[in-house]
Amino acid sequence: MKDFNLSEWAVTHRPMVLFLIIAVLIAGIVSFTKLGRSEDPNFNVPTMSIVVAWPGATAKEVQNQVLNRIERKLQELEYIDYVKSYSRQGFGAIEVRVKGGIGRKNLDESWYQARKKISDISREFPSGVRGPFFNDEFNDVYSVLYAVKASDLTMAELGDTAEEIKRQLQSVAGVKKVDILGKQPERVFVELSTHRLAAMGISPNVVMDALSAQNMVTPSGSIDTANDRVHIRIDGVLHNAKDVANVSIQVGGKLLKLSDVATVRTGYEDPQSFTIRHNAEQTVAIGVIMKQNGDILKLGTDLDAQMALIKSELPIGVDVEKYADQPKIVEESVWEFEKSFLEALIIVLIVSFVSLGWRTGIVVAASIPLVLGIVSMIMYAAGWNLDRISLGALIIALGLLVDDAIIAVEMMTVKLEEGYDRLSAATFAYSSTAFPMLTGTLVTVAGFMPVGFAQSIAGEYAGGIFWVVGVALLASWVVAVIFTPYLGMKMLPHYDAPSSEQAHDPYDKPMYHKFRQLINWSIARRWWVLGATVALFALAGAGMMFVQQQFFPTASRSELLVELRLREGASFEATQKQVRLMEQQLKADSNVTSFTAYSGAGTPRFFLSLFPELPNPSYAEFVVVTPNLEAREQVRS
Repeated sequence: MKDFNLSEWAVTHRPMVLFLIIAVLIAGIVSFTKLGRSEDPNFNVPTMSIVVAWPGATAKEVQNQVLNRIERKLQELEYIDYVKSYSRQGFGAIEVRVKGGIGRKNLDESWYQARKKISDISREFPSGVRGPFFNDEFNDVYSVLYAVKASDLTMAELGDTAEEIKRQLQSVAGVKKVDILGKQPERVFVELSTHRLAAMGISPNVVMDALSAQNMVTPSGSIDTANDRVHIRIDGVLHNAKDVANVSIQVGGKLLKLSDVATVRTGYEDPQSFTIRHNAEQTVAIGVIMKQNGDILKLGTDLDAQMALIKSELPIGVDVEKYADQPKIVEESVWEFEKSFLEALIIVLIVSFVSLGWRTGIVVAASIPLVLGIVSMIMYAAGWNLDRISLGALIIALGLLVDDAIIAVEMMTVKLEEGYDRLSAATFAYSSTAFPMLTGTLVTVAGFMPVGFAQSIAGEYAGGIFWVVGVALLASWVVAVIFTPYLGMKMLPHYDAPSSEQAHDPYDKPMYHKFRQLINWSIARRWWVLGATVALFALAGAGMMFVQQQFFPTASRSELLVELRLREGASFEATQKQVRLMEQQLKADSNVTSFTAYSGAGTPRFFLSLFPELPNPSYAEFVVVTPNLEAREQVRS
């Protein structure tokens, strides 16, 4: 620290330092505006769900003959943490969790091995088992959810409209994927009358065999010409209800159409397995997922512009409503940081003006935008986003950013009052305080090191606190030893040199006298002070045992999640009945802005800490939107 004096270099190369200040401010502003914005940081969710269906099997049969085999194979994975399974009549599901913090490469390899191992044994499953079906896309969070409704359209027509909206939204820059949720699958129903079949002497198996044979793709040969081989294909694939009705059935040497012996109609899945109802109306939802490291605020603006164009082209009677808006949440979070920054700046100015004088206060306050400019540049270069973790880290660091600057400028002021010239005062401040300041900065940064290097989900999610705080505090030290001396040269007042007979002591003030008395009293009773310190530390440690611990903090969003669980084995219709009863209560509540009910499964993942429920006909979940947190708590009570 004594071989090369950064503060001396700064005050002797003032044009260069002025250029650096301007460059840092401009580059910092540009970098801040270009930073990606999201609600939560990107991290890998080490969870996979595996679902199987076995119509007609009991829960015990599903568990013993399918799920147990899958579990034994999953236990062979290298990074396995735990496996949980759930089975009911005709259905089974497994949740696989591998260890957190293993990195994207190892996580992808784990999911590949899981698929490979289970595919190897799937041929051993009993006949009739459907699946297994894998889902490892738990990282995807819907940035925006739209509800598409139309009272005069069928669900099939509404689904087609949603498909067209999806196609247009997919073209928006920054969109990774667009999903349609709650679309009711169409089915062709063949209804047989046992009395009619008996009268005609037809077995139901004859009908099923005819349908299977008609819908089967079989090789029909090929013809070689002089130049090409032409493949012959007989088009017997069934496309719609009309094709099904025209299927031929041979009865007693005669050919009949299926419509002669059965009723063929088009309908929807019955019983239903999953529905979405927005404000008590059945709807189709469209979910938009943002690309990784994207700017959620820009995406929200682009989606609004695209949706305005889409709405102008929709048929009359079709309504599209946005009911989950992550860009708005992130915008409020960024504003919260900006407000905290302004509050911190004002507090620093007031305290500095009162205790140090207005000139010194301006020098100290000027260090904050310089530090944030450096942090913004590094965050942009490193590909870090503005999210709840990085914003929280910056807010934590705000109270520490001015410490080094205050020490440096205070030392300059003291030496100027003692008669030092400005160059000597700046040089002395660096040589006497730079190393202690750097040591204190590194010790503070080290306090966040465990979470930064933790090989766990918590470390992967919240590790940015260490890096952002570390960069901010190191940047504050650089500003204190380079930019603060330059600003001090410009802004600090000129002091008259004291005479040799009457040296000026800057610490000869009432406040310093009282502070010196307190220090002398503490040193004289050092064992009591040390004992009190140890006792307070032990008391704080004991008090931590009573502090509630949870990975995700309680959300400050205005949504309220309400789960509705019926007894195991309850029908989907019974669940829908209870959903409609709750809808009536919510419609009558003045604190409710809107609500959405998901029956048969959980709500789509529209914020990171939400883990969707597996498909279950006896389960429903409501997302209730309220105007503010106070209204949310009133609805909860």
